[in-house]
Amino acid sequence: MRAVDPVAAAAPWAAEWLPAARTALLVALVLGLALSITLSQLALVALAAWLLIARWTGRLPALEFPLPGPLTMFVVWSVIAALASARPLDSVVACKHLLNLGALVVLVNALSDTALARRFATWLVAALTVTALLGVVQVAMCPGPEVTARTGTLVGWFLRKCVRARGPYSIYMTLAGVLAIVLTLTLPWLARLRARPWWVGPAWIVMSAGLALTYVRGAWLGFVTGALVAVTGLGRRGIAVAVMLALLVAALLLGLPGVSTRVHTIGSAADDTTRDRLAMLQAGRRLAIQHPLIGVGPGQVKYLYPSVAPPEAMRHSTSHLHNTPLQIAVERGLLGLAAWLWIFVAFLVRGTALLRRLPSAALGDRALVLGALAAVVTFLVAGLFEYNFGDTEVLLVALAVMALPFALTRQGGRAEAAG
Repeated sequence: MRAVDPVAAAAPWAAEWLPAARTALLVALVLGLALSITLSQLALVALAAWLLIARWTGRLPALEFPLPGPLTMFVVWSVIAALASARPLDSVVACKHLLNLGALVVLVNALSDTALARRFATWLVAALTVTALLGVVQVAMCPGPEVTARTGTLVGWFLRKCVRARGPYSIYMTLAGVLAIVLTLTLPWLARLRARPWWVGPAWIVMSAGLALTYVRGAWLGFVTGALVAVTGLGRRGIAVAVMLALLVAALLLGLPGVSTRVHTIGSAADDTTRDRLAMLQAGRRLAIQHPLIGVGPGQVKYLYPSVAPPEAMRHSTSHLHNTPLQIAVERGLLGLAAWLWIFVAFLVRGTALLRRLPSAALGDRALVLGALAAVVTFLVAGLFEYNFGDTEVLLVALAVMALPFALTRQGGRAEAAG
């Protein structure tokens, strides 16, 4: 009696439910990114399991591991820095944040073609438009800062800390970081609105208002920088987009007086937050000089900051320095910073090469790649004012955006192989 191949036997069964299961899990991930970190992490774990099953049944080609060199170096060096720290166990536990980097691997393989990547990006925009709308409603309904203690009801939770838009997230900086990335991602889409769903234009306006009402200046600066990259990459089409963007910014400044007031405080030495951030930069520089090679270890800044905080610091206790490159350098040393930079430089180089290879007629694909490149620039520039690499929600959205160009690479590779 001939043995039955379990993979062959499973293939018909897998063909029926695997595609639908992937769609459901990607939708769950999008909802999690917009509403619940727990849901997004559960969806990623389930997607990882889906990948193993799909690969085992032959429904997927060999799995791809994007940016293997920089990702491996960063993870390994982070663990080394943790083990060499004054509190190795505590520092190793802090390294659990590195698991989030697996989202890039999962999504690169789950988004196996361009059409699926486009749908995923569209779902993400739709979900975060709802999130932004919640933030706008939150500020509009806010009775004042005195409601911060009311948490007994859903309405009380929603209006807690409602002076600045935070949506369903715990803090306004998270909403700002997420919206800045997605706004930049979709900016090239505005050059071809007729090829997009009718609601993309209004959604972009809602997300812009949500970002404005967070009053997070670092995210604003990150978005402006990423927008410049996107507009430049659009060529002549970018002129119309730039004019549209300028009109929207002017409308937000005129219609939301608090936004205009906040803009005027950027870089002001009289601003308390600015002075405190400068104090953190000074303290971080001291720690980086004291531990240049291997750093103090992940999660250890909170123990050392009180001893290096300058007298002018507004607070003498913090777990991070509100500057991602500086935080990485302090925790992991210069080699850790080099590995971290390598991740994003490698992505930008690879993405730029892909953009140049795409034919000029492939406007949709070019918009997807250009938007992803510009969005990563937004993430990096915003990280100069906030430790957004340590904000799980913001990091997962950034990694999701980074996965999008790889869908084109994978599909292009399969087409070449078939030819």
